[in-house]
Amino acid sequence: MTTLNTPASAQQARAQLESSGWIGRKNEAFHHLPPPALAQWLAENTAAATEATITTSPDWTLTVQAGADQVQQQQLNALDPQERHALLADLPAPSGEAAPFAWAHLALCRQGLRVQVAASPNAGDKPVRLHLHHLAQLAVDAPLLVLELAPGARCLLLHTQARQADLTSITQNLHMHIRLGEGALLQHLRIHEAQAADQLAHFQHVQVAANAQYHQAVATNGCAYHVQRSDIDLQGEHAQVRHAGLLLTGSAQIDQQIYTRHLAADTHSHVQVLGLGAGRSRTVANAFTYIAPGARDSDVHQRLWGLAIDGQPRMTLRPHLEILHDQVTAAHGATWGALPEDALFYAQQRGLDAATARRLIIEGKARALLELALPNTEGDDEASTSGLLNQWLEGEWLAAAIHHHLSGSGAAV
Repeated sequence: MTTLNTPASAQQARAQLESSGWIGRKNEAFHHLPPPALAQWLAENTAAATEATITTSPDWTLTVQAGADQVQQQQLNALDPQERHALLADLPAPSGEAAPFAWAHLALCRQGLRVQVAASPNAGDKPVRLHLHHLAQLAVDAPLLVLELAPGARCLLLHTQARQADLTSITQNLHMHIRLGEGALLQHLRIHEAQAADQLAHFQHVQVAANAQYHQAVATNGCAYHVQRSDIDLQGEHAQVRHAGLLLTGSAQIDQQIYTRHLAADTHSHVQVLGLGAGRSRTVANAFTYIAPGARDSDVHQRLWGLAIDGQPRMTLRPHLEILHDQVTAAHGATWGALPEDALFYAQQRGLDAATARRLIIEGKARALLELALPNTEGDDEASTSGLLNQWLEGEWLAAAIHHHLSGSGAAV
């Protein structure tokens, strides 16, 4: 891995963009939903975006709900040269198809959060429980998160986002670097509420060491432009990743890209995406899995679903495997269509009106998808994975988001 030995300054990043150019129309990863022009991601913010504002008003809030003695955090100002060096020093240099987004992020990044989670000295202790919240304070935003789990650490993370009340729309280029040490476990539930005019590009860079497990569920809705991309490296034997994407596209658009690389033997990946489209929306789900020559006994599962609620939404579902070893187990598939009429019929036979039946069927599919990605590992108390997921599922967001989706608004809750 090539790292930023000398963290790129904003000026260096802009110079790199000028020389290498922006995302091209023929770029394989982005040609289904081409991103807005570079100028949108580098637009100058208002006078409120001063160094003093950034320093005294952090975008990130980390609440430690359990295991406080195992958590260290640093809020770092990327406008200060020394703090920028500490923030970026060990991060990988931008590369690949999405590199222009990374350079644009380096050009505009003003602050970041680094979090380290240690393993508990007592094997019977419950996992660390965190709530990470990001508040967008600027119309053009480039936040950064670096999360590291030490070998043997276990963590349950609820990750939410919002914006200041006066921001009716935002352009956000978010980058997250997540590293799991040997035997670590991270359960990561991400909830993002977009507004119709938002332009969002969220990128994850995940490294999973031997015997470590990364479980992620993402629930989000559509907007003017929206890409969710995860690049996941299973680096050691028995590393695992489970990913679920619930895409409430509405009448807008979402592009989800999950790139998983099996780089060691006995690694496992499980990817499922459910996209709900309406009107003339556009949903793209791209699952790409690479199995390296030495990755024997790898196990891969990809399943992509698209449901057309009404109108003529466009859905592009692309499961893709590149297998360079002959001793693997792999399954993939893609299905799209309308809600099954028999399920609607049986629900209405039990006294439900058509609208309620549709909502309950979709909510049931969504819950099943998320529960599969975040399996219960610790029992049924509030500190368990089950408790983390159920606490959110029993709230109002999912039901309200599906209601808005079915009403055709496509807007966030």
